[in-house]
Amino acid sequence: MKNLLTGNEAIVQGAWEAGVKFASAYPGTPSSEILANFVHFEKDMKGEWAPNEKVSLEAAIGASIGGVRSLCAMKHVGVNVAADPLFTFSYTGVNGGMVLITADEPGQHSSQNEQDNRWYAVSAKLPMYEPSDSQEAKDMMIAGYELSEAYDSPVLMRVTTRICHSKSIVDCGPRQDIADKKYEKNPAKYLMVPAMARDRRVVVEDRMNKLKEFTETTPWNRIVPSKNGKKIGVVVSGMCYNFAREVFGDDAAYLKLGFTNPLPDKLLAKFYETVDEVYVIEENDPYLENWIKSQGFAVKGKDVFPAYGEMTADVLRMALHGEELPSIQYDDSIVVGRPPTLCAGCPHRGFFYELAKMKDVAISGDIGCYTLGFAPPYNAMDTCVVMGGAFSIAHGMQKAFDISGQSTRAIGVLGDSTFFHTGINSLMEIYYNDSKAISVILDNRITGMTGQQENPGSGKLLGGAKAKVMDIVDIVKAIGFKHIFVINPNDLTAMKKALKDAMALDEASVIITVWPCVLKNMDEEELGEFNNPFTKKYEIIADKCISCKLCIKCGCPAISMDKGTNKAVIDRPQCVGCDVCAQICPKDAIVQEGK
Repeated sequence: MKNLLTGNEAIVQGAWEAGVKFASAYPGTPSSEILANFVHFEKDMKGEWAPNEKVSLEAAIGASIGGVRSLCAMKHVGVNVAADPLFTFSYTGVNGGMVLITADEPGQHSSQNEQDNRWYAVSAKLPMYEPSDSQEAKDMMIAGYELSEAYDSPVLMRVTTRICHSKSIVDCGPRQDIADKKYEKNPAKYLMVPAMARDRRVVVEDRMNKLKEFTETTPWNRIVPSKNGKKIGVVVSGMCYNFAREVFGDDAAYLKLGFTNPLPDKLLAKFYETVDEVYVIEENDPYLENWIKSQGFAVKGKDVFPAYGEMTADVLRMALHGEELPSIQYDDSIVVGRPPTLCAGCPHRGFFYELAKMKDVAISGDIGCYTLGFAPPYNAMDTCVVMGGAFSIAHGMQKAFDISGQSTRAIGVLGDSTFFHTGINSLMEIYYNDSKAISVILDNRITGMTGQQENPGSGKLLGGAKAKVMDIVDIVKAIGFKHIFVINPNDLTAMKKALKDAMALDEASVIITVWPCVLKNMDEEELGEFNNPFTKKYEIIADKCISCKLCIKCGCPAISMDKGTNKAVIDRPQCVGCDVCAQICPKDAIVQEGK
């Protein structure tokens, strides 16, 4: 049966066909849809959202050791979080096969850096696949589990944004009946104290030597000859194969690499016998280029093509020929910029509106929707480095301010999912080291930025089944904090008071804002808890509006100024009745409909 699937969907289809029974992930663009699609196969495969990537991988490792085929998925920066268990799992090897998906993001569409996770395969000594379309993504999953068990190794599959989110035709097959493997105690294999780890290190090296033979003959690495006899060669892997084909077409021969650690030295030499000039096209680092040069061959790579960003066909044409294909021309000076903004009714709006008015503060932000607090009209975020780092960074800033005698107060800001991810450890850092940094947890009861995935505080599991709720207030109390402010962030008076009270303390405090994301799909219990939110509408009485534009400063996309009347107006379909704008208006010109 043929289906039109994204790469993420194809990965799940491949996992199902390969007999996978357990998967764990933490959401992160462009990988989020992988685990989300497990709900379509829930009778055969158990999928779980984990609090962070490290524990996600550890759960998949446990399932593998326990005897079933398992999968773990995350975006590229998530592998940094999971690297600790990953490197040691390479030593222990598997029982049931295990594949780790790293979804890299050339071009940084939704990421804080553009790292190249192919180096993880090299450093951790892992076999690696790189699909170039959805069909290969599915097929490589099946091959990956077979290789994982045959070579007693976890397998890394590196995909990129265009693979994850582009669709292509996939020939789908039946599910394999893979017998569960019996768990047997084997400390020499799975218990990595130094004496045993040293023995397993030898095993890892032997495995990589055997894989050097495999990579020369696997059909995933192959030469695609030129159809017109031209002597131009292109070495390529992953999505870049498609970009290169758009530009070079049949005028080039291709060394198409789908299994990229270890790399095929002999196949490379054979390829060079057939061509006179070779280009290597790859996104991010010169991984393939360095390998080619190490084999003594000349190649045109990053000296021709950009060192960063996506290697799309237009980018390649510009690098090679100094021009792009003709396209529709327009005057971009008249196009209005549309930067991302907090949604109408976002519970973070009231918090950032009041935070923006605080003086002599340094605001350490984090990864989430609330990162948009850096932008106008709030301008209320000064740093954003890593997920879960807001509190730790704020702590270090506060210590620096105290040491240097500066009066500035450090405020750390992160969301509920980020708090469970790695924020708890950061909050412990503040309490343990007697910091006076202010910590703010924005609890909107869901993982908002990556698409409404559940988390330990949302009350639901993957698929929607009810779950035990980890109460953030109880966790903060358990750590030991005495000063805890729990606030509805839409109440600007209460929000302002909480910030001022926290600033007045000469010790640490925690502010927890509690209001659901406007996009959250809430059940009856949640609707009752928040008194049926998002059911009101507000309007502006034009005769009372004095065109002061203070309501515009709350940053709500539902509010704008009418060019004809120069009065503020509310776009009714967008309004969800949070009433932040009504509290700001100095003339009571914004009122609830029907009142």
